[in-house]
Amino acid sequence: MTTMGDVARLAGVSPSTVSHVLNGTRKVDSATRSRVEAAIAETGYRRNGVARSLAAGRTHTVGLSISALTNPYFGSLVHAVERALSDAGYVLIVGDSHDDAESEKRVTDSLLDRQVDGIIVAPAPGSHRRALPVIAAARTPLVLIDRAVDLECDQVGPENFDSARTLTEHLLDVGHRRIAVVRGIAGISSTAERFDGYAAALAARGIPVDDDLVVDGESSTEVAERQVHALMASAHRPSALVSMNNAMTIGTLKALRRLDLSIPGDVAFACFDDFEWSDLFEPKLTAVAQDVETIGATAARLLLRRIDHQGDAPQRIRVPSTLHHRNSCGCA
Repeated sequence: MTTMGDVARLAGVSPSTVSHVLNGTRKVDSATRSRVEAAIAETGYRRNGVARSLAAGRTHTVGLSISALTNPYFGSLVHAVERALSDAGYVLIVGDSHDDAESEKRVTDSLLDRQVDGIIVAPAPGSHRRALPVIAAARTPLVLIDRAVDLECDQVGPENFDSARTLTEHLLDVGHRRIAVVRGIAGISSTAERFDGYAAALAARGIPVDDDLVVDGESSTEVAERQVHALMASAHRPSALVSMNNAMTIGTLKALRRLDLSIPGDVAFACFDDFEWSDLFEPKLTAVAQDVETIGATAARLLLRRIDHQGDAPQRIRVPSTLHHRNSCGCA
């Protein structure tokens, strides 16, 4: 690896002169500067940014542990976080937890080993027992994104309960009473909050939750497809379906196609998470859209603030979602 000393020997100057040229810390005459710049180009020398950052007490890197990077929602969330951090001069390092506490622990341990200035985590089930205490013990600035945990730290995510209730109420308003729900992976706050919103909408109309109409899609396309297929082929077939995230929406649509069931003719459908291409489906999907840009940018802002001001009181922020009413619900 080329060193600053190699550049200095080739240019016929001292290493401190090379440093002054690179960092602009002292005026260097034009002829000497030209020799140094030519030597840098010839040797391919690059400054050790990590060493310089560590000497300054920061690496200007941030870690992000998040699940299912193939999920369009999480992919968009990563993009929003990265853009906000890049604007502030930080590089984002991303690891996929696969919604598994042990995998998440390995990811966050690796990020801590790289001495990132802060970490953003979309907590996996069991995160509060594995990864999060380690990050807290390391006193590394932490922000939770998308999912909430009972922990004193900055947190930002979508508003889930009211959005799921609104989605379910819309189907109730157009006459449905047997509304099935495809809910996400157990052990995370968004799954519980969205299911509670669904249940609250039913309760307000005097309709109890029917366990036969609760499908555990586990936030998986494959699982949702299998479970929805079984439900829709059974004697418990509902008149409407609500899917609580976009991975399960894809699985639900696959199951209905396999059964040759039409939307909304055979079953009305509404979902949480708005695809970028939702209005290209036929019928167009009625969906709750999360404000991904705001969630991601807010998480980045909270973390940068925490890096600069460790003693500030933590914030918990919920970002409102928007119902996009189209025609898969059967009333447009």
